[in-house]
Amino acid sequence: MIFSRAVSFVNARVVAEAGIAESVRFGARVLAIGDRPRRGDTVVDLEGAVVLPGLVNAHDHLELNHYGRLKFRDRYQNASEWNQDMEPRLSRDKAIAAARTHPLTERLFIGALKNLLAGVTMVAHHNPFYPELRRTIPIRVLRRYGWAHSFYLERRPAGAYGEHGGDVAGRWRATPPDLPFFVHLAEGVDVEARSELPRLEALGCVASNTAIVHGVAIDGDEWPRVARHGAGLVWCPASNVFLFGQTAAVRQALDGDGASRPTIALATDSRLTGSRDLLDELRAARAAARVTPDELLRMVTCDAAALLRQPRAGRTTVGAPADLVVIPPVGETPAAALVGARRKDVGLVTVEGRPLVGDPSFAAVFGARRVTARRVTVDAVAKLMDSALVRRIAGCPIAEPGVALA
Repeated sequence: MIFSRAVSFVNARVVAEAGIAESVRFGARVLAIGDRPRRGDTVVDLEGAVVLPGLVNAHDHLELNHYGRLKFRDRYQNASEWNQDMEPRLSRDKAIAAARTHPLTERLFIGALKNLLAGVTMVAHHNPFYPELRRTIPIRVLRRYGWAHSFYLERRPAGAYGEHGGDVAGRWRATPPDLPFFVHLAEGVDVEARSELPRLEALGCVASNTAIVHGVAIDGDEWPRVARHGAGLVWCPASNVFLFGQTAAVRQALDGDGASRPTIALATDSRLTGSRDLLDELRAARAAARVTPDELLRMVTCDAAALLRQPRAGRTTVGAPADLVVIPPVGETPAAALVGARRKDVGLVTVEGRPLVGDPSFAAVFGARRVTARRVTVDAVAKLMDSALVRRIAGCPIAEPGVALA
């Protein structure tokens, strides 16, 4: 039997809970941080590259990422208007109708691949946890959560199989308090959107496990109230600006003191209205609000994990799964390097220590972890990829733009 070997990254900038370390050892789990390599380790000199915990995308509709951006007027007042524009086109528009015919398994896979290529190792899917999500999905998908789509779609189709969005209050009451509850709320700029937070509060559904998705119409003065309930925000600025020309009052929310500051996670939404991936979303966030790279780093790591109730995600700590992403030192700080990175720049992504995609310079890591790699290109840059993942891509009827197999 051939066993895999531990890997030691040295001369690195490892973002860990205790601060920045120069090295990390890992197998399936993180074995040590800041220690010297041990005998038998595969040692890789990162030459100053940044090692982050795998990124967390707090909101995606995984089955909707192969359509491309769609809207039918310059600006909407409310997401309900966008839904009303979409409904008649689902069957009448030939391109949309054709894209809907792909099997759900394939659509979900493309959504997961989009995330993996951007360094995301955990994603929250907004819809039921479909059985198809257990099949050949290369990253972690949040499994235990409560959700309702929105007030508008409570009794209208919202899911991949035509499931209704669900009664918001009923779904919230059915969610155990130790699990997150996600709901699209205040997704717009009109009176209806502004009424939704008070409506949710009147139902008693704003609590410590409530994750408000979008929150565009929530006034800056209302964020302390949200925070006092213990609720948080899932922020999707690219989608918001595309549809409404503005996004949530995030700076005001972040400027609260202590209990007046809600937890905020950054997310992509789907490519129907959002950005290409979470790395692009980071730059959209910088353009949309006065947020710092350090704040953004937390929004896609530890703060996002806290909102998802995943204490071992979004942080690099000994004993945690070795879900890691390596990016080049393209910024003065690790956070600045992350905000400046695009998916072609991502040096390596591992899930439980298994390298899935990375630069050819990480071939030794694939060998140490006994993963057969094949060459691919991502946005015209040569990469290595787990051969099982390459076979999955080759068999998928949906092409991921920018990915070419050798």
